[in-house]
Amino acid sequence: MRFRLGALLLSCAIACSLLAGDAAADKITIQKKDDLPRHEYKIDGKAVDYLSDRDKVLALVAQIEKNLLDDLEKYDIQDKPTLAGYYQTLASIRFIQDDYDGYAKYRDSYVSLLDKDSQKLTSGLFTRAFISARQSGAEPFDKALRAELDKLVTPLPFAVVGDELKSSKGRAEIFNETLIRGGIESVLQPILEQNDNVLTGDRAAGLASNYFMVNTLIPHKEVIVASYDAFIRANEVEKENIWPAREVTIEEGDGRDVVVAVWDSGVDTDCIPGQIWTNEKEIAGNGEDDDGNGFVDDRHGIAWDMHANKVTDLLYPIGAVSDRAALQSMSKGFSDVTSNIESEEATALKKKLGTLEQSEVKPFIENLTKYGAYMHGTHVAGISVAGNAHAKVLATRLTFDTRMIPEKPTVEQARKDSAMYAATIDYYKKNGVRVVNMSWGGNVGMIEAVLEMHAEGETVEERKAKAREIFEISKTGLEKAIAGAPGILFITSAGNSDLDNEFVEAIPAAFDLPNIMTVGAVDQAGDETSFTSFGRVDVYANGFEVESYVPGGDRMPASGTSMSSPNVTNLVAKILAVRPEMQPKEVRDVIVETSEERMAGERPVRLIHPANAMSRVRAAN
Repeated sequence: MRFRLGALLLSCAIACSLLAGDAAADKITIQKKDDLPRHEYKIDGKAVDYLSDRDKVLALVAQIEKNLLDDLEKYDIQDKPTLAGYYQTLASIRFIQDDYDGYAKYRDSYVSLLDKDSQKLTSGLFTRAFISARQSGAEPFDKALRAELDKLVTPLPFAVVGDELKSSKGRAEIFNETLIRGGIESVLQPILEQNDNVLTGDRAAGLASNYFMVNTLIPHKEVIVASYDAFIRANEVEKENIWPAREVTIEEGDGRDVVVAVWDSGVDTDCIPGQIWTNEKEIAGNGEDDDGNGFVDDRHGIAWDMHANKVTDLLYPIGAVSDRAALQSMSKGFSDVTSNIESEEATALKKKLGTLEQSEVKPFIENLTKYGAYMHGTHVAGISVAGNAHAKVLATRLTFDTRMIPEKPTVEQARKDSAMYAATIDYYKKNGVRVVNMSWGGNVGMIEAVLEMHAEGETVEERKAKAREIFEISKTGLEKAIAGAPGILFITSAGNSDLDNEFVEAIPAAFDLPNIMTVGAVDQAGDETSFTSFGRVDVYANGFEVESYVPGGDRMPASGTSMSSPNVTNLVAKILAVRPEMQPKEVRDVIVETSEERMAGERPVRLIHPANAMSRVRAAN
């Protein structure tokens, strides 16, 4: 099992864009997500029918509501984000039912459980304005809606909500009915056809969410865009970038070389010349295992295909795509739109999405996701070695499945993956790797979701058991391999799902080992991003609009904990260049102890401070 955290999965955004108590002594305690009950829903006809058939949607959400309320009555859910998700879904259902008092009650319950101030202040802005405009009876409706939305948005503190509203504005600009219909036809309909027209809870809620988007949000999206744009323009003040003042540079001769493994989707080694690890015993490109280590042509690293077979190409095989340059432009455009950056790429993306035919949605999303995998490892590598002349990248390619319906997970493949993890880390130990960046991961829920796509198991409980079996093989194999390399420090991303990574059992993010650090994401000012996961997180680093290389040598920004993780890897490599005798625990301690503590709601977050860390390391040298 392996998934890249932060991949451009528009299909998930399409399916789950909106929907996603008091503890009693006799309630069953839920301490991890996998212990939650599963619910199934029979879908009447085609999934796309639900976009226009209100009666079908009302019948569906009534079933969903009953199950959620039963769960809240029976279970003591210990995870705040999960509990908030229950109330958010209930609020959304009451909105669809035109029960606005019920909506307000559940929205209040949902918001009370949020930690991030930006989310507390912006939650439900459109739906609240919509309700007020409808209840006022004023005409024309869009004018009344705009007035109500402005009334809610204008008093908000821009420094807190600015990035959230920029992202919301961007999403409103690019979503349209064709995109949603294409996503349903590409993902939900095939699932229905494989599963006797049955969907599990999250997917059923996502279908209801799509009804809301098509019938309520998209018809008025220009109001959202105009209101948010006016607020942004009136208040736009560029946030202070705290990171340049914290950075340090390691010049040639200022330390010793450090081998940095970038375990990712592959690296275009031409992008960072002079900073690539070299196996001097191997002759590149001759198709031979010159040094007899079991790997052919491993001059600058090793690579594995999607089935954990050894291959030689260090860069993700993007394969047959119509125009790689256009995909790079679309990828940058997506980043720019969601960050409210006006650019040629953002304009081109909006134009492209506005003219897509329904049959073009699936190939467009899959090609864009494929490009995301293609550029990911190179982007991470560039961040990992920036400003450190002594950092040498050992490229390691994993191969991610970028299809909207991935290949079915199996026990056999999990065993191969487990063996691959062991072989990879053994390779690191034999070749002097000191720090490894792992901006990827997965969890048991991901496996179960893909098994549903393939109609695995006679019942949901069988599917749950199979997912657990596959997950435990991968988890045990990866955790054992990392624990067996105590001299190497592994740096991994926390995830981009705004969830507690311990509750969802994210691996490797939730591993509790002395030689692993999990990294969350903050923005240029050090404020926690809306997307970063939390739970087991050691430190936070910049994961917002971080610029680095993409294959071919261009530079572009990208956001995610995939970008914050290599910022910590970068610091580790600089520490080890100056103090190569330091062990993983010592390096961890220095980074944590010299970090700056801030609060994100009730949770403390620790921001790395490279300059402070390096000052302490040099003082002790």
